[in-house]
Amino acid sequence: MRVLVTGGNAGIGYFAAAQLASAGAEVVIGSRDPVKARAATESIRSRVPQAKVEHVRLDLADLGSLEPDVGVLDAVLCNAGVALDAPPRRETADGHELMFGTNHLGHFALIARLWPVLAPAARIVTTGSFAAKSAHLDFADLQSERDYHPKRAYERSKLAQMLFALELDRRLRAAGSSRLSVLAHPGGALDALTPSRPPVHTRTTGAFLRGLPARVVLHGKDAGARPAVRAVLGPDVEGGGLWGPRVFGLRGRPRLEQRWANLTDDAAAARLWTESVALTGLEPLG
Repeated sequence: MRVLVTGGNAGIGYFAAAQLASAGAEVVIGSRDPVKARAATESIRSRVPQAKVEHVRLDLADLGSLEPDVGVLDAVLCNAGVALDAPPRRETADGHELMFGTNHLGHFALIARLWPVLAPAARIVTTGSFAAKSAHLDFADLQSERDYHPKRAYERSKLAQMLFALELDRRLRAAGSSRLSVLAHPGGALDALTPSRPPVHTRTTGAFLRGLPARVVLHGKDAGARPAVRAVLGPDVEGGGLWGPRVFGLRGRPRLEQRWANLTDDAAAARLWTESVALTGLEPLG
């Protein structure tokens, strides 16, 4: 199995890449930073004997660059993302709001570009976020041009990603395709509870001790990667499923969840697809 992991150089993406490599998958780390990607691949090789891992440059904030040479893929893990916590509003190279443009439009365009090299039974797994659970899209201000709040813009960008994954699955089923589009989310994944993997991630003793009380309801990014890995590898995974941690959706081993209320709006998902085609000039399945 050959898997592309976007943003596999850090955080949840790194641990997903490591877990996939440990399971015997050939892993391609997609990252806009070659130095960080190289460090991640070397870290994985140092911990996983015989790991097959490589990296390609991939900048989701630049739609014109999304033509990576990755070979035939059995799965794509759409994991990379950006989160801003303070103004000002920023834009991608294509003039889109940075979080919406990277997290959603970047992956939308990437899947469209990769479509010819996806295996007949390929899986497209999208990493959503628990932060999107109460979000709602505003189609009158989809890119927060009139009313920008970073936290809300991030939540909406992740909801857009998740709705895209579900609309993609509906269209795949309608086309009679054997490819699957699946959702996963990491629950509450904290750096303080994440094991050190220098130079990719270094956890101090102080940070670990401060994070200990949160272990009752949260976990580290290594555990947060498991639902996505389960969605990529599980023999019982079906299209349109949502995989997340089993304890209140925040921590623990992966399980199949019910869709959140805002993920059942098929009309919004279909409208988002149309808007995304117009904004990128690309269309998966097209």
